[in-house]
Amino acid sequence: MSRYKLRANYDIENAIFEKKKELAKIFQALRIEVNQEMEALKEMLMAATEALKPGGRLVVITYHSLEDRMVKNIMKTGNVEGKAETDFFGNLQTPFRLVNNKVIVPDEAEIERNPRSRSAKLRIAEKK
Repeated sequence: MSRYKLRANYDIENAIFEKKKELAKIFQALRIEVNQEMEALKEMLMAATEALKPGGRLVVITYHSLEDRMVKNIMKTGNVEGKAETDFFGNLQTPFRLVNNKVIVPDEAEIERNPRSRSAKLRIAEKK
């Protein structure tokens, strides 16, 4: 027995839409794990931190919260875990300076032209 009471076409569309969203999340989780995407992102961020010269910029577009948290943490604290390291005086020791204080997200016009961009976040940091 379905948990939905379908009375009209609108109800059917909603039921299908909700099921698609659930399946999309499951597929995304499987893809992330099978492809080891989080480990690959961590390796790339650490390599970029080492490879960039002072003044070089790290620019990353993320598409889901797990990615975004890693990127935000490395740009703010210098490590993907987000553990802030301070010097003797309590000053934050990070290899980056944030170029934009707020994350850049697509505007309504961009989302209208490209619906997949709705979850995108752009972050920019400059190596100190």
